[in-house]
This record gives sequence, C-alpha cells and structure tokens, in this order.
Amino acid sequence: MTDAWEVRDWRIRVADLYAEVRSEPDPEVAHRMWAHGRAALLRGHPATPVPAAARASFTPEVAPYDPALRFVVPVEEAAPERREVPTPSDGVVPFERVGRVSLPGVGDLDVWWLDSYGGGIFVPLKDASPRTYGGGRYVLDTVKGADLGGTRDALVVDLNFAYQPSCAYSSDWVCPLPGPGNTLAVAVEAGELYVPVEG
Repeated sequence: MTDAWEVRDWRIRVADLYAEVRSEPDPEVAHRMWAHGRAALLRGHPATPVPAAARASFTPEVAPYDPALRFVVPVEEAAPERREVPTPSDGVVPFERVGRVSLPGVGDLDVWWLDSYGGGIFVPLKDASPRTYGGGRYVLDTVKGADLGGTRDALVVDLNFAYQPSCAYSSDWVCPLPGPGNTLAVAVEAGELYVPVEG
C-alpha cells in the first residue's frame, strides 16, 4: 500500500511538472515536457498507480500535440449542481458545479469545485474514442497540481494534456469519473491514450 509520504512526494512532483508546463511559452514544447515527466513518474515513482510488475516496461501512449485542441476560454455561468461521489477510501467526495466551458468544434464541459478541505478546480472528460480510457480522463485537477493556468475569464483547457486517472491502471484506486455534463459526443484522441496494464 502506498504511504502518505510517497503520495505527498508524488503531488509535489506533479505540481512542479505543471509549473514547468505553465512557464514554457510554446505549448507543444510544454506538452513534450509533460509527457516525458508523467512517463517517468508512472514508471518510477513509489506512488505510481501502475502495478509493480508492469512498471519497468510500462510506456504510456501519448498522442502528438494538436494545437486545435488548446482553448483559452471563459468559464460561463451554469445552474448550480452538486455531485457526491462515494469512494471506499475517502468517503463521499463532494463537487459543486461552478461553471461551464464551451470548446468550439468539441463541445461543452462542466467545471467543478472540489467542495472539501483545500478545494480545487476539476474538469474531467469522457469522449467517444475507443482509444481512450472508457471511464474518462482528467484535464484539470488543481487540488492534485494538474493546473494549466488561466483565470475565470480565460481558463486554459488544453485537451492534449488529458490524462488517465489512477483507476485506469489498477482497481486498487477509486476515482471520480465524468458525469453527463463532461461527456462529449466526439472522439478526442489527444493526451494519454489507453494502454492496458498487466500486473
């Protein structure tokens, strides 16, 4: 079982990686840094969700950068909604909808606030591609450091940085997954693509 100090270090490293991403002015270069950094964490960090037997040979598949899938958009008003996601490890995880972003040519996604200690912006997505994890992926999860920057008036939503949640790698993890307001009718073959993990 992963211990608290390993998880803490994982989160520090993720936050540091995203800080580097935000400081790089070229999104395509930033994407390469992110893909390389995530691969290293998934293969070698003690808190990786990749099962131990699969780590040494694990190589995530990340789609080439597509500039058409980077958006800087306002967070528009949306009717209040609360989601309470039960988990066996963290109890009920509450989310409040704080807005919605419109991504031209792709669709709309709800923007959630983690309504518990620390808080954070959360933007998951589920798309129609058979090449992505069927449970969905995350684009932003700021409580865990996955933050591409921006403001309420100009939030960076870059689908090239969509990544698989921990539960995609192992059933030992339980993750909040996208609901109807974060489900797209189109395929988004950007970011991390699904690679089954043995072990």
